[in-house]
Amino acid sequence: QVQLVESGGGLVQPGGSLRLSCAASGFTFSLYAMSWYRQAPGKERELVATITSFGGTANYADSVKGRLTMSRDNAKNTVYLQMNSLKPEDTAVYYCNARREYFGRYLDYWGQGTQVTVSS
Repeated sequence: QVQLVESGGGLVQPGGSLRLSCAASGFTFSLYAMSWYRQAPGKERELVATITSFGGTANYADSVKGRLTMSRDNAKNTVYLQMNSLKPEDTAVYYCNARREYFGRYLDYWGQGTQVTVSS
């Protein structure tokens, strides 16, 4: 029932742009904080960006500040990651995450991931 489906990944040259989308269904989207994570080969999964349930506050990893912008559209049950000025070190599988505190624990939903490759 619960689904998070990422799209928009691909191969781009350094300095290029991509926009990732994550379409959510099967839960009350507006009640969840949303995040983008990424994982490169041989590296730990890292948090890229988080946005609050109503979109008032977004936070970013230092490595992406000024280049990546997260947004959400609660009416469309979708979150986005606009990626500009991409660097080879941005190459990773990008995962969409939904999180809500529930009876003293976190509920976490995850998407399947979308590959972003930045290379010339």
